[in-house]
Amino acid sequence: MIEEVEAVLESVRPMLMADGGNVELVSVDEGVVRVRLIGSCSSCSSSTMTLKMGIEKALKKAIPMVRCVEAVD
Repeated sequence: MIEEVEAVLESVRPMLMADGGNVELVSVDEGVVRVRLIGSCSSCSSSTMTLKMGIEKALKKAIPMVRCVEAVD
């Protein structure tokens, strides 16, 4: 499942990188994907929206086993 998650993250990275940010996979455990937002995404006031409406939505659509996405520091 880690490879599938990485593939989806690769598809959303251009959007994040356009705004000076990026995302790093930390872990996948029982359907919970933990990521670290880096660059401008780590301090952006819209990072929660990016996480839930962008990254989580894309992961759930591509990988039904994903339950949620959490950001870690």
